Amino acid sequence: MPPSDGAAGTGGTGPDGPGADHPGAADTGAESDAAESGPSADGGSDLSVPPGRPAARSDLRSADRAWESLFRAKVEVMRHLLADDAFATLTMREYDVLYNLSRCDDWIRQHELNAGLLMSQPSLSRMLERLDERGLVERRRAAEDARGVQVRLTDAGVQTQRQVGRLHLRTIGRLFSGALTRDEMDALADLTDRLRAGLPDPG
Repeated sequence: MPPSDGAAGTGGTGPDGPGADHPGAADTGAESDAAESGPSADGGSDLSVPPGRPAARSDLRSADRAWESLFRAKVEVMRHLLADDAFATLTMREYDVLYNLSRCDDWIRQHELNAGLLMSQPSLSRMLERLDERGLVERRRAAEDARGVQVRLTDAGVQTQRQVGRLHLRTIGRLFSGALTRDEMDALADLTDRLRAGLPDPG
């Protein structure tokens, strides 16, 4: 399968149901509510250090401030992206699925695809069924396991992902370059990469 051509991912999706999608698409109602009420991890309570924990109180406040800033920035960017004409034919959740499939060389098992998405298996199955009906993906039973399902993009899916991805990338470029320099964007990417790499396995 040809790799993504000049396209961008959605930047992460949210769980199935309320919240952010990359997925594909974010549920702006839940995110807007959270943004208005404030995502602060401390819930307005004292950030005293629990017994036996090495983190200083100042570290906890810095972490809380960083999380709130990251969360609010994501909400604002997602609001702009959801209003983008790039998603006139696909939801962001659907695009996220196509984008992740575009990074695969050929057939991929559905559960492996789901590992890169914040979406439940039943929701992904329903979405793949809809995308299959639209001719954007194709599915088959895994040869070594009749219960398993494999999926890949069709030629039409490749073209759709690339077309939407180019428009999506232009919007991302406009939003980020309007607020940050190239060096700042590189620094932001480095910091978020380090954050992801340093997180424990959710299990």
